[in-house]
Order: sequence, then structure tokens, then C-alpha cells
Amino acid sequence: MPGPRTPAGARERQPPAGRPGASRDAFFDNVKYLAIVLVAAGHCWAPLKGDSRVLEGLYNVVYTFHMPAFVIISGYFSRSFDMRPDRLKRLVTGIAVPYVVFQTAYLLFRRFVGHSPEPFDLVSPWYLTWFLCALFVWRLSSPLWKLVRRPVPVALGIAMVGSVSMGTGGALDFGRVLQFLPFFVLGLRLEPEHFTVLRRRWVRIASVPVAAVALAVGWWSAPRLDDNWFYRESAAQKLGAPWWTGPLMTLALFACALLLTAVFFAWVPRRRTWFTALGAGTLYGYLLHGFVVKTATYGGWFDHAWLHGPLGEILVTLLAGAVVTLLCTKPVQRVFRFAMEPRMGWAFRQDAAELARELEKKAAVRESVTA
Repeated sequence: MPGPRTPAGARERQPPAGRPGASRDAFFDNVKYLAIVLVAAGHCWAPLKGDSRVLEGLYNVVYTFHMPAFVIISGYFSRSFDMRPDRLKRLVTGIAVPYVVFQTAYLLFRRFVGHSPEPFDLVSPWYLTWFLCALFVWRLSSPLWKLVRRPVPVALGIAMVGSVSMGTGGALDFGRVLQFLPFFVLGLRLEPEHFTVLRRRWVRIASVPVAAVALAVGWWSAPRLDDNWFYRESAAQKLGAPWWTGPLMTLALFACALLLTAVFFAWVPRRRTWFTALGAGTLYGYLLHGFVVKTATYGGWFDHAWLHGPLGEILVTLLAGAVVTLLCTKPVQRVFRFAMEPRMGWAFRQDAAELARELEKKAAVRESVTA
């Protein structure tokens, strides 16, 4: 609706997405929601895919692009990050603290529910917490990538080194940090205009045969390709391949991920939909759905024979989507906000510049209310 000072009959101009002062862009919330549904579905397909070549091929296609898409969007919204005190505080409260909380929770869950004898280790991310660890490192490095002349090729070179280094696993899951780095750096370099290109009709039409070819290649490669390549957490030697295949696979997977991510973005709705509001809670869905998947795994729920057929696989996919959708909702966010978005004002000193900005924001809100 036009604002009170907008001339009658005129459309209110909105600032470009991702720019200061811009309202939430429905497209990016839609991307995040649909991507988290694919993540949850992929985790539920893992115990079933061994009995179905079709499902295994679909799994490989989805794992080619769903986390790269997430990382690209994370990089895109990290473009304004600098070492300003308020942004460093948000980095701590929004990423570092949730990592410690959920890493601890997952390790306790693994010990007492999964009856695992593995040691309690906070510096070795387990299951889903690697993403928080990686995002913390990537975001801290954001100002540096703004100084590099050719950041994406440099990041790609670092990922290639990470694909052959035997010491990239273990602490902080550094293999994934390095191998997913090019997607984050690419997101830092993107502008709203790049996403606008994907709205063109010819791009959406061209994406259909590309997706069809990808599915065919996924089906063909299912029995031939080790799906550990898609996780990007291990050096080539650990996968039983010659060292030189690591850099080659890094380049090949990067190219395939970009192509399929563009296809995915091209078909994500730009308008507000019933699931747009859920995009704001995708990190909740991401971190919480792991407990559901692991409970099902430890409880042997995936062992039922009837689930290992087409109808069972469809049912599992629908249930995965429903569960992660529920975990992205506002009531769930309110319950777990203490762990995901703690205020922690007691832990930080009040910065004078930050205090001035807060006063300016409050003044601007009062003016808009009285206008």
C-alpha cells in the first residue's frame, strides 16, 4: 500500500534487495525455505537410497546444489559485514553461541540417545553444527575478500588445496570450511541485478532441459560416484582417489553447483507465498530437524521394509518437509530463541556509536508513527 506521503495512484519505490533500508525480499525467504526442505529431505533419503537407484540419483543432484545455494545466500547477506562492534556482537550471539549450545546438545544426544562412546569434543563439529562453525569463519573473513583483486578464483584455489590436504578434517571441520568457501565469496560479490537476470523468461525455459539432463546424469552416476564427494569434507586421498582428482572434482562440482543453483533460483517464486514467512526461521529448522532425523535413525524407524519402496520414499519426503516446516514457525522460534538469538547484553560493554545509532532508530520510528 502507498505510504501517507506517496502521491495517489503512484507506486512506492522499494530499495533494492540486500541494500540498507530494504524491506525483506520475499525471493530470498522463499529460497531459504525451499533449500531447508531439500536439506531435510536429503537427510531422510540417506538411509533409504541404497535400495533405489532413482532416489540415489536424485540425492546426488540435490546434494550438488542445496548447500551451495545456502552458502551463496549467506555470503550475499554478509556483504555489509565489517568489524563494527555491533556486528561483531551479532556474530557472537547469532553464530558462536548457538554453535556452542547445539554442539553440546548434539554431543549429549549422541551419548545418551545414540549410546555412542565417542568423546565429548566441542571443537570438532558433529552432524549439522559444521555450518555454524564455517559461517563464523567465513563472515570474519568478509572484509578481507573485499580487498582481494580476484576473490572468487583465489577462494577456488584455496578450496582446491583443501581437497588434497590430509589435515583439513577434524578440528572445526576445516575441510568443509575451505571447500565451500568459493560459494560464500561468490555471494559476497553478487548484486541484486544478478538475481534479476534469473527472472527472465528465457532463463526459466532454458533451465528445464538443464534440470532434465542433471537428473539423467544423477541416475547414471549413482552406482559410479562416491557420494562423499558432495559433502566436501574429506581430502581426495581419504576417498581412495589419487590426489590430483581433488582439484578436478572441486572445479567440476563448483561448475555443476553454480548451474543447478541458477536453475533452482530461476524457479523460486518472487512473490509472497504461504511459506515466505517461514524463510526467517530456516536456521531453527536446520538445527532442530537433526534431532528428529537422528531419533528416527537410532530408533530404527528407517529399517521398516515398506519404507524402502516408492510409496515409502514419497511418504518419508512429505514427512521431512512437514517436520522442517513446523520447526521454522514462529511458536518454535519463540521457544528456542534463548539458544538461537540470545540477547546477552550483560556480556558486552555499550559502545557509544552503537548507542547513538539505536537512539537515531528510535527517533526515526517515532517520526514514522506520528507522520
